[in-house]
Amino acid sequence: MALAAALLLLALPAGAQQKMDKKNLIIKEWNTDVRTNQKYLDHVTTYNAQGKKIEEIEYTPTGQKWRKRYEIGENGKVAKEYVYDDRNVMVNYKVLEYDEMGKKTQTTYTPKGKVKTIKVYEYVISEEQ
Repeated sequence: MALAAALLLLALPAGAQQKMDKKNLIIKEWNTDVRTNQKYLDHVTTYNAQGKKIEEIEYTPTGQKWRKRYEIGENGKVAKEYVYDDRNVMVNYKVLEYDEMGKKTQTTYTPKGKVKTIKVYEYVISEEQ
């Protein structure tokens, strides 16, 4: 079995054998309109020097659809998420907090700081498989 796995790894292209290093990486996704054969930018994801996602922008053929900017906390996880509309105006922002067990609570605020929603994530391990 180990020999088969080793042979499979050797058969894969070099890039497929390693996890991509996302430090200072910008990933651009492109779409092509099949009717016009026009290529347009669909999505851009930006990572910082530590390999953490710090921004995402989604586009339509006519321009920006939305943008999200992320602040990374001292724990290395997303602490704040800012959401902008197609005109780059802030729609809301989210504060993410983690308890000592890693359980996440997300509070969404209006641009003026009024609480809109509070979401608590529950993690349940299923016994079924």
